[in-house]
Amino acid sequence: MRIIKEKRPQIVFLENVKNLVGHDKGNTFKVILEALQAHGYNVKYKVLNACEYGNVPQNRERIYVVGFLDEEAYKKFDFPDPILLTKTIKDMIDFENKKDDKLYYTEDNCKFYDKLKESINSEDTIYQWRRIYVRENKSNVCPTLTANMGTGGHNVPLIYTKHGIRKLTPRECFNIQGYPSEYIVPEDVSNTQLYKQAGNSVVVPVVQRIAENIAMALGVKEHKGELVLK
Repeated sequence: MRIIKEKRPQIVFLENVKNLVGHDKGNTFKVILEALQAHGYNVKYKVLNACEYGNVPQNRERIYVVGFLDEEAYKKFDFPDPILLTKTIKDMIDFENKKDDKLYYTEDNCKFYDKLKESINSEDTIYQWRRIYVRENKSNVCPTLTANMGTGGHNVPLIYTKHGIRKLTPRECFNIQGYPSEYIVPEDVSNTQLYKQAGNSVVVPVVQRIAENIAMALGVKEHKGELVLK
C-alpha cells in the first residue's frame, strides 16, 4: 500500500495463496480489499487453478486480485475462461534421461527408501512423501510446487524412472510453472535457491492471460511488439 499510495498505478495486480481468502475468518482479505477501495481502486478477484486456466499440469490454486482506478476499464474486465488441459507431466518432466546423482533417492541417502521403493513404481504419475506414507497423485497433474522442494523432505514431488526414484530438477519445476522453453535457468545459483524461486513463483500462462484481459479492458493493442493505447 505504501507503493500504491506513492505511485498511484492505473492497475494493481496481486497474487497469493488460496487460503488468504479465508484467513482469520476472512478478515485479512477484507482489510486488503478495503485498503485498495479506500484509495480509489475498483477491485475484482477470483481463485484460479493453473491446470484449468493455464494449460499447465499442476494443481495450483491461487487468488488473483485486479484493481482499476478507471471504473470503465473495471467494468470491461473479466477474468479469463477455463481452457482445456492438453499438456501432461511428460511434456514437463524428462522421464528418460539420467540426471545428476544427487537428485536420486537411495538406501544410502534416504532413511525411508524402503517405503518409497514399495509404493513408487509408475512413470505415469507423480508421488509425494507425506511424512509417514507415499501419496500417488492420480489426476495426472503435479501437486502444488512449494519453496521447500530442495530440502528433500515432506511433500516433495517424486517420480519413478528407469534410472531410479528422484525428485524434479529445477528446470522441470520451472517448466511446471509454465516458463517457456527459451527461459534460461541461471547456472550461478544453487539448486536450493532455484527450487525456492520456482516454488515461490507464479504460473506464467495464467498471469499472461489475466494481463491480456487487463490490456483489452484498458483499450490496449499490440503494435510492432509494443503495447499502445488505441
